[in-house]
Amino acid sequence: MVKTNAIPGRTIDVAGEKCLYFSGTSYLGMTRNREFTNLIVEGLHTYGNTYSSSRNSNVQLAIFEEAEYWASTFAHAEAALTMSSGYMAGQVVIRMLEGQGPFLYAPDVHPALWRTPADFIQGRYHEWAGTIQEQVRAVAAHHLVILTNALDPLLALSYSFQWIYDLPDDKEYTVVIDDSHGLGVTGPNGAGIYQQVKAPAHVTLVVVGSMGKALGIPAGLVLSSAAVIEKLRHSAFFGGSSPASPAYLYALVRAQEIYHSARAKLFRNVSQFAAAVQGTGRFQHVLSYPVFYTANNALADRLMAERIMISSFAYPSATDPLITRIIINSLHQPDDINELIQAIHHY
Repeated sequence: MVKTNAIPGRTIDVAGEKCLYFSGTSYLGMTRNREFTNLIVEGLHTYGNTYSSSRNSNVQLAIFEEAEYWASTFAHAEAALTMSSGYMAGQVVIRMLEGQGPFLYAPDVHPALWRTPADFIQGRYHEWAGTIQEQVRAVAAHHLVILTNALDPLLALSYSFQWIYDLPDDKEYTVVIDDSHGLGVTGPNGAGIYQQVKAPAHVTLVVVGSMGKALGIPAGLVLSSAAVIEKLRHSAFFGGSSPASPAYLYALVRAQEIYHSARAKLFRNVSQFAAAVQGTGRFQHVLSYPVFYTANNALADRLMAERIMISSFAYPSATDPLITRIIINSLHQPDDINELIQAIHHY
C-alpha cells in the first residue's frame, strides 16, 4: 500500500520519488484536467461548496434540472436523476424496488445494489446469463428484479445483454444495470450502456452509476423512463438524502468539449498500448476500453522497480486473490506508454 498527499494523474509521488501511474479510475483524467478544474471553481463561486438541503424543499436550484436534462440527453434516456454518489443512486433504486418481486443477482454486482451482503455472489457472468431464463421460470412471481454490472472492469470483460431480449414475456421485469465504469467511456460518444440496450415492452430498464470515475463528478446518476424517475424523485429515500454538489453539476454540463477531447486522447493511448501487447497473451482487455487485466501478479512489483505503478490489490476483500491491471488514462503521454511497453517487454 502506498500513501500519498496528492491525487495522482499520469504520475504519482511514492516516498519522494516520481513514478508513472497506470492505476485508478479517472479514465478521462478529470482529476488533473486544468480546464475542468476551472469550471469547478466557477461553479463554486456561483453555488458555494455544498447545498445542505433536501431536493424536495421549497427552494429549488435550476442547475439540478439542467444537469438531469443534460444527462438524459447524453444517454438517450427518457429521464435522469442525480444524487450525491453512485452508492446512494443504487440504494435509492433498490429501496424503491424492494417488495415488488424477487431479486435475481448476476455475479459480482457492486455493493451499491445490495440489500444485504447475502446478495453478493461470485461466478462467471456468461454462465449466469446462460441460465437466467431457467431462473426466471423457476420463480412463481409475475414481476422480477434482475441486477447486473454493465461490464467487468476488474477482469476487463465485456458483457452481452442478449438475454434481456429472450426473457419470457409472460412476466414483467425491472433490469438494473450498474454502469459506473462505462459512463463517459463506452458507447457512442461515451454515453454508456443505456442506449445500447433496447429493452422490450415487458422489461423496464434502470441504469445507475457513479459519475466520479470517467466524468470526474462526485455524484450518482439514475437513468430510466420518466415514470420510474418521477417515482424516485418523490420517494422518501430521495427526499431525505443530500443532493450532488451544484458546483460540480455546473462543471458537468459545461465540460462537453473537454470530455470529447479527453476521450479522443484516451482512445489514442489505449490503441498505442493495445497494439504493442496484442499477441503476447499477457493481457485480457476489451476493444477501446482502458483496462488491461493480467493473471501475472508479479508484474506489479517488477514494474514498480522501474518506477511504474499499476493496479494490484486483493478484491473484494483482503482475503481474496490479487487483481492486477494496467489502467490507461487520457493524461498519459505517448512517451509514458512507450516506457511502460519497454518495461513489459524487458520483463
